[in-house]
Amino acid sequence: MSPVEKRSVTIRGHRTSYSLEKPFYDDLVAIAAARKMTLAALVAEIDETRPRDANLSSALRLFVLDWAKRGKNGSS
Repeated sequence: MSPVEKRSVTIRGHRTSYSLEKPFYDDLVAIAAARKMTLAALVAEIDETRPRDANLSSALRLFVLDWAKRGKNGSS
């Protein structure tokens, strides 16, 4: 299992962080590239649409899982 790495991002003007294993992070980077957007923009989009009771790291993992289940077609 890949160790969890903490990363920082600025979302709507404030710094926050999330923790992901490398495979999840790598898939987020690939999704952002497939959608022709920056990783920060993708993370901000996921953050904006996540339920308020879900933490950002969990929301990112679930987004990657959903993307993989739908055949990595890059849609959200």
